[in-house]
Amino acid sequence: MTALVGDIGGTNARFALWRNQKIESVRVLPTVDYPRPEDAIRAYLQGTGQSVDALQAVCLACAGPVSGDEFAFTNNHWRLSRKAFCEDLGLSDLLLVNDFTAMALGMTRLREGELIEVCPGRSEPGAARLVIGPGTGLGVATLLPLPDGGWRALPGEGGHVCLPIGTSREAALWARLHDKFGHVNAEAILSGGGLLELYRTSCVLDGKQPSLATPAEVTAAALTGDAYASSVLEQFCVWLGRIAGDNVLTTGSRGGVYIAGGIVPRFVEFFIRSGFSQSFRDKGCMSRYFDEIPVWVVTADYPGLEGAGVALQQLLEGPSSGG
Repeated sequence: MTALVGDIGGTNARFALWRNQKIESVRVLPTVDYPRPEDAIRAYLQGTGQSVDALQAVCLACAGPVSGDEFAFTNNHWRLSRKAFCEDLGLSDLLLVNDFTAMALGMTRLREGELIEVCPGRSEPGAARLVIGPGTGLGVATLLPLPDGGWRALPGEGGHVCLPIGTSREAALWARLHDKFGHVNAEAILSGGGLLELYRTSCVLDGKQPSLATPAEVTAAALTGDAYASSVLEQFCVWLGRIAGDNVLTTGSRGGVYIAGGIVPRFVEFFIRSGFSQSFRDKGCMSRYFDEIPVWVVTADYPGLEGAGVALQQLLEGPSSGG
């Protein structure tokens, strides 16, 4: 079978061919460069010398809740109709999955050297695992082990839960964010744009003139010794710990936590030294619940694409084909 798999976020669309249960010919295309996903796929196929007619299946992992015929991407301008998409590309069917469903399934394909330990521990047999990752947005999914050795991913929109407050400083930041946005969700801070928002809001709170203009500048300044930028990045890590811990309590993910997405791998050493671990387990009477839960940062290049391939394979063969 020759299939096309895609992992489409707010900023980039990643495409690959899925053959013999492996991804090939990976390309990354900016979503802003194309009016529709169909146009990006045609450009990808042309660039890899493939014909649309050669495709036997397509699976797209998309940021946002997936249901029905129409799909609107959460963090970019694309919209998609399954029926129109198939008619345009001459396909019989299109498999759409949530992007973090694919990311979760991608965890079943990780290779040696693609995980960095943040919190040591021991995976509880048969327990769920949490997959969470800041990127253009904040993705969250749960990975469930099956009795036959396969895996099932449970999609969700955990990035849109309420941002928790654990200190008076966080309460003050939250109040500023609430004045600006109304509802303050986790993604408002735990994303690329959220890091910049956290920096700007912190500056307003502290009466400081902002001098950094992008998330990359905030991160770079923090890593090169800027004390204020470091404090902002530290708060980002602490808030990620609070949200990850809340999700573990909700889903019972004592099998472990994968920190995925494109942001945290850029500052892994800082992240390991940060207050993430403490805030992750800072749950009052339930703090001991976290004593043996391992946490890893995922450094694999294309786990979402791998997971889209696994989702397609599961559709054809059943959940036990997930790795």
